[in-house]
Amino acid sequence: MFSKSTKSNFKLKTAFLALFSICLQLSVTAQNAWKPASFEIVKSNYKTFKTTQYAHVFSGSKHNIVRLAPELQGLTGIELPLDKTGINSSLQLKFKESVQVLIGVFEEIDTAAFSPLNPVKKILQNGVTITGLSPVNVYAVSYTKGTHRINPVNRSFAILGVIKSNQNLGFRNAELPDGKLWNPTFIVEGFSDEKPLFEVIGGENKPVIDEGMSGTDGIQGGFEGGRVVKVGDTYHMFPTERAGEKGVDYYYDRVKTKIGHWTSKDAIHWKRESTIYQASGTYAVTEDDNPMNDRRAAIWSYMPVFNEKANKWYGYYLAYTVSKEIEPNHSFGRIWRCESTVDGINGIGGPYKDMGIIMEPGLDSQPWEGRQGVASFFPYQVGDKYFGFYSGAYPFNSWADYPKKSGKGWFVALAESKSLEGPWLRMNKGLEPIKTMHPLFVENPIVSQLPNGLYIAIFDGGPDGWGHHLPNMIAYSLSADGINWAEAHYLPIETKVDKWWDIMRTPLCLIPEGNDVYTIVYNAIDLKRRFHPTGMVKVKLNKDVMESKLKELKK
Repeated sequence: MFSKSTKSNFKLKTAFLALFSICLQLSVTAQNAWKPASFEIVKSNYKTFKTTQYAHVFSGSKHNIVRLAPELQGLTGIELPLDKTGINSSLQLKFKESVQVLIGVFEEIDTAAFSPLNPVKKILQNGVTITGLSPVNVYAVSYTKGTHRINPVNRSFAILGVIKSNQNLGFRNAELPDGKLWNPTFIVEGFSDEKPLFEVIGGENKPVIDEGMSGTDGIQGGFEGGRVVKVGDTYHMFPTERAGEKGVDYYYDRVKTKIGHWTSKDAIHWKRESTIYQASGTYAVTEDDNPMNDRRAAIWSYMPVFNEKANKWYGYYLAYTVSKEIEPNHSFGRIWRCESTVDGINGIGGPYKDMGIIMEPGLDSQPWEGRQGVASFFPYQVGDKYFGFYSGAYPFNSWADYPKKSGKGWFVALAESKSLEGPWLRMNKGLEPIKTMHPLFVENPIVSQLPNGLYIAIFDGGPDGWGHHLPNMIAYSLSADGINWAEAHYLPIETKVDKWWDIMRTPLCLIPEGNDVYTIVYNAIDLKRRFHPTGMVKVKLNKDVMESKLKELKK
């Protein structure tokens, strides 16, 4: 339940104008795209890459392109090795005509040392952003027809493309951001040295639930979070509906929320069936975690889980106190458990009755859980035990910062229990969150098992926006034992479906469909609109990679 700091329609309109200006600039620049030239790599096993977003620039690293000037889009670069000292090996290229090689030089390097024997021209200032590295300036180096050794500097550089020589290259400052803002670096599935576990194979090129569609009346802020499960041939979705209030700023759509129940036969065409829960939307009267406040003012992240032993569906959901003045306005989260009053697998639609709170801020909480308190929960079984991911956000450095002075970070840790009913106890007394997945942002993990028994958690990988520089993709992490979790990998689904969103948010499922194909339903944000739509994508599992991952994690 990430909150953005923008709180006025004026700022939203300003963002729209800035976005329009950028799009106009990109359109004009794209008309002058540089024409590529062919080349051959001589006597080496260097690989090439397409110079696009997420391109893997250096072998043996996790550095990827996250921003690039449109003139470079679609050129062919060369993936150079980057050793521990930051020195690249030289390479030889063969050209059939006179060309210009586009070389990216990192700004932190003394560019005065950049003096190749061939004619050179600086053409882009801040022309490329590569995760974890300083800004990149782009130079065009001229080469004649024939074979040439490319070794222009004695420090790190990147080969971003080769273009025809008969082009008039001017100079401009692309003003792209510093790649060190994206730190730590991260692994993008299909854009690294590792073989991808999942291949994105397609999906819907537009939202499957959007503003104005049947069932969306009264949900002016759209959707975020929750879970989708499949029972027989029917998908059941329980999203958080950002209902909001008419005449109230869009930031507060996240306060007066509903938990809806939607069904579909294909994960594309959805029908709203009912409202499971409705939050009060009543704002707190005190700044601290006080029983005087309505602690069910916002309700989020409904997670249905079928309890085979009890033969009924359990629901786990989050209820917040909400503040009118303090950010985040979601505060002091508590996890409730409810049960369907209808027995059996087909009782998923409820109605549900509350069974009480299973986790909340208390004496065993730690400062990292922060002002948002227990901000989500998902239980899963490992052997004869149950574990549950619980989260915290807007951490306190110490309890001296309570209740208002919070920092940034979205974390998860594990609780354990002997049953789905509880009691649920924080493992290690909640002293440390799990940072092996990502040290700064893990939100709303949903756990299942792959065919070989590997546990997989799919989750929100964090926004690239609102002042944050996070992967902006759906993420997954693997575990052999359900307790120790590996570094996250991120799914660039826009490589196979049209990108209708600006900020990727929460995956709601990873549903096996047979033939190693899985369905992911997700929520995302188009910054030009108040309504947050829902999308769908399909991915295919590589079983060979799955087996190798299991071996790695068991070592």
